Amino acid sequence: MTQRLFYPSFLSELRVPTRLLVVDDVPQNRTLLERMLSAEGYTVASAPDGEIALRMVEAEAPDLIVSDIDMPKLNGIEFCRRVKENPATRLVPFILITGLADRANRIAGIEAGADDFLGKPFDSQELKARVRSLLRLKRYTDELDSAESVILSLALTIEARDPYTRGHCQRLAAYSLLIGERIGASDEQLSALHRGGYLHDVGKIGVPDAILFKPSALTHDEYELLKRHTVIGDRLCGDLRALSLVRPIVRSHHERLDGSGYPDGLKADAVPLLAQIIAIVDEYDAITTSRPYRQALPPERAFDELAKDVRNGLLNPDLVDIFASLGPETLFQTAAEADRLAASMASA
Repeated sequence: MTQRLFYPSFLSELRVPTRLLVVDDVPQNRTLLERMLSAEGYTVASAPDGEIALRMVEAEAPDLIVSDIDMPKLNGIEFCRRVKENPATRLVPFILITGLADRANRIAGIEAGADDFLGKPFDSQELKARVRSLLRLKRYTDELDSAESVILSLALTIEARDPYTRGHCQRLAAYSLLIGERIGASDEQLSALHRGGYLHDVGKIGVPDAILFKPSALTHDEYELLKRHTVIGDRLCGDLRALSLVRPIVRSHHERLDGSGYPDGLKADAVPLLAQIIAIVDEYDAITTSRPYRQALPPERAFDELAKDVRNGLLNPDLVDIFASLGPETLFQTAAEADRLAASMASA
C-alpha cells in the first residue's frame, strides 16, 4: 500500500473520497448495498465473487470491504483470510454478511480475521453505523501508521546526509533478521528488528551536523551530546504503540553487557535482547563499510573485533557465534540486496 503523509484528525475529511468494495454473487444484493453506501458519499466498487474481489484488492486496496460468505470460486471467509494474511491489506476493515443465526460461519469469520458482521436481511441504518464505526477506527490507524512513516522518513533522511552511511539502515535490518530467524524470534520480534534497523539512530535528528560530521575526534562535551541521540530517538517513538518493541532497540543499542554502554549503563540480561542483536550488526557494518578515515575491512577482520568484544564482556557470545555462523558469502549477498533496496528507495 502507498504510504500516506500524516494528517491531523480534523483534516481527515479533506482526504480523497473513501472507497468501499462490495462483494456478493447476487446482483440484486450488490445493487442494494451499492445504493445504500453511495448515498452516504462513499465511492463504491463491486465484485461478483471472491476471486475477482481479491484481484481488485491487490491492485488497489479499498478503505473497507463488505462481503457475502456463500459465493462461487472463492467464498467470503477464505477471501477475508487472504486479505488479512497480506501485510499490505490486513488492516482494511472487513464486514462479513451472515444469516442472523449462522453461528458456525460467524466463528469461522472471526478466525479468518473479520472485523464485524452484518445480518440478512440488511438493515440500512445498522449497515451505515457499522461502516462509519470501522472507518473511524481505520482513520486512527492510518494516522498512527503515517506518523510512523514520518519517523522512518526522518531516519532515512539522517542516513542520506552522509554518503558513507548509505544503505546502513537497510543492511542492519537485513542482518538482524538473519539472527532473529536463527534464534526463533517471534513475528513481532522480527518486525521490531526490521524496524529497529531503520530507526536505531533516528535520534540523531537532534544532534548538530557539526558533531555528526566532525572530521576530528570529539571533545568530551561533544561526545556526551552525541550520546543523547538514543534518548531523543526513544522519545520520538514513545507515543506510537506500533513501535513499543522498537523503543528498547533505539534507546539501548549502545548498551554493553559489562555496563560500560549508554545511556543507562545497563548490564548483562538487563540489556534488551533485540538491542543486543542490533549492537552486533551495527558494529559489523561499521567495520565492513568504508569511512572517510579508512577503507572497508573484510568480514574476517570484523569477526575478530566482535570476538575481542566478547572476550572483554561487551557482547553476547551466543549471538555473535550465530551471526558468524552465517558465513561471509551469505552476509555479502544480504548486504548486496540491502544496497539495491537502498538505491531504489533513494531514487523513488
